[in-house]
Amino acid sequence: MRFADYSGLFRRAGSQGAPAGLDEEQSAILAELLRETVNQHLADDQPDTTRRSLERVRAALDPPGESQGMFGIVRRVTAAVTALLSVPPLRRGGQWLAPKVMIGDLAQVARYLARSEKDADGATLDERIRARVRAELTGQPSVVVAHSLGSVVAFELLAEHTGEIPLLVTIGSPIALRTVVLPRLRPHPPHTPECVRRWLNFWDRDDVITARPILADAVAPNGAGVAPNSRRVDSDGLWVHTATKYLQHGEVAGPIVEGLA
Repeated sequence: MRFADYSGLFRRAGSQGAPAGLDEEQSAILAELLRETVNQHLADDQPDTTRRSLERVRAALDPPGESQGMFGIVRRVTAAVTALLSVPPLRRGGQWLAPKVMIGDLAQVARYLARSEKDADGATLDERIRARVRAELTGQPSVVVAHSLGSVVAFELLAEHTGEIPLLVTIGSPIALRTVVLPRLRPHPPHTPECVRRWLNFWDRDDVITARPILADAVAPNGAGVAPNSRRVDSDGLWVHTATKYLQHGEVAGPIVEGLA
């Protein structure tokens, strides 16, 4: 069993201005990510109190007369995340105790999708992340389990992978977010990687950023007819977005254990 850790690649010194050191493009992607997240939850059948709270979050992202520059975006994102963390049950859905922490985590998605931040060798941040994960794959058949942004990384990496992947499991995935993630996926239009023999995708209604069960509508089957199979799980308590919370479900862990046997 191998674990690909690319968290260190997000650290950078001397960043200023926007939260997590984002530039204007990355800040705009982050705002777009939050906007679609809110709209997705508004599309669900919500209690009136939750719906009103979500509408306040959306209003914080698009206040009248607000500056459209980077610092205007930063103010809107900070206000929206602060409001979002006050919405039950969504405030229990992540692992974030403060707006700054949530912004930092979601900013990683924006930085990956911006395809920027070249190193001395000219490799962008997303390329370095995929290279880190690629180093953990062998030529042998492998079961791949990917969480949150990791599902986007895995999807793009496996599109180039030549080894067999009997099972791909994605949990808490934002892949199918239609306005921010899906249009930026590579390759495009997206289809199940040819190396994948089975794809299970799990989502929780109270997960703050996961896409709803529309992945099969957004991602075409591969040449073997393999398409993502989305299944809902319901977690109790706090922090349902975490990988450990998903993996506590037998319907999630069971296929992984079988695939590793």
